[in-house]
Amino acid sequence: MSSRIGRMLSVQIFGESHGASVGVTIDGLPAGLKLDIEKLHAFVQRRAARSSIATARREADIPRIQSGLWEDITTGQPLTAIFENGDTHSSDYSFLPDRPRPGHADYPAIMRSLGNDDLRGSGHHSGRLTLPYVFAGGVAMQLLETQGIRIAAHVHQLGNGEADMINWVNPDMEALFECHKRPIPTIDPAIGERMQQDILKAKEEHDSIGGIVECVAVGVPAGIGSPFFEGVESVMANYLFAIPAVKGVEFGAGFTAASMRGKGYNDPYAMQEGKVVTTRNNAGGLLGGITNGMPIIVHAAFRPTPSISREQQTVSLHDRADTTLSVQGRHDPCVVIRAVPVVESAVALALAELWLERRATYPLTKRLEDL
Repeated sequence: MSSRIGRMLSVQIFGESHGASVGVTIDGLPAGLKLDIEKLHAFVQRRAARSSIATARREADIPRIQSGLWEDITTGQPLTAIFENGDTHSSDYSFLPDRPRPGHADYPAIMRSLGNDDLRGSGHHSGRLTLPYVFAGGVAMQLLETQGIRIAAHVHQLGNGEADMINWVNPDMEALFECHKRPIPTIDPAIGERMQQDILKAKEEHDSIGGIVECVAVGVPAGIGSPFFEGVESVMANYLFAIPAVKGVEFGAGFTAASMRGKGYNDPYAMQEGKVVTTRNNAGGLLGGITNGMPIIVHAAFRPTPSISREQQTVSLHDRADTTLSVQGRHDPCVVIRAVPVVESAVALALAELWLERRATYPLTKRLEDL
């Protein structure tokens, strides 16, 4: 099934944007994990639209947990959570399926389903489905925290604007957590304010803007991941590309490495307080598809929102003729801001999957307690 991912930790999302609800079933969670429900709710709410630079759609986004949890402790059985949909304006999509939106999944979805897909609010292709994905990611994050693994992301760049920078060798995680309280989650508040102005300008021009989210994971031990097809980059990219609007993923220096020489790219090893570290982190904490103990650095590039009110060229499938379309309704002028916890969730779910696999395949000469 295309809406299920993971073997050790299986995540199945379901529902449509304007259907009765969206939800998720998580299978493979170890029994005995005590969830901080208040913290989980707060994490989910970070994805919500609550400002002038986001969609006007307003949903409560309160999960109804159906199974897998007893007195806030996982039972080891599938955990299912459902989010009701309420604030839907399906009439805003009356032009579908006749006139597919440029840049959106409308046309390929129509062809795949032979016209049977529910495209109201973009249906199952909508960013609304990142809500249950974030819930699952929040659960995975709490699992990883029991192992000393912490994850945080920020808006690295919007459009062609200046970048919000972090130290890849020794990232300030507290600064990253603190930036989540700001309207634009950047470490440098001044850069965030300029980004906000860029978003408002795009909105005034009935257009949209894309950008890059940078995510960091610290506390990940060396030795997780396996070549060739289940390396950390391969697995994590799968989770990241599942996010609607992600069109590029890179780790560490990523595409910049193509223009570097080996001497400048390679991360020298050193001993620090009895521990092997690297003095740079161009590899983003990953070598040969396996973690090396350094912070994992990953970037996810988001395209501009395709639903814009500026007139665009499309076709009428009914008339088999060229026509134009101006999309009305409620849409984010920039999805990057709300995508920060979604990227964190993808990274958390990928690492939880890889950690559980490592836990299951640990050499018999060691004890599970040593993991």
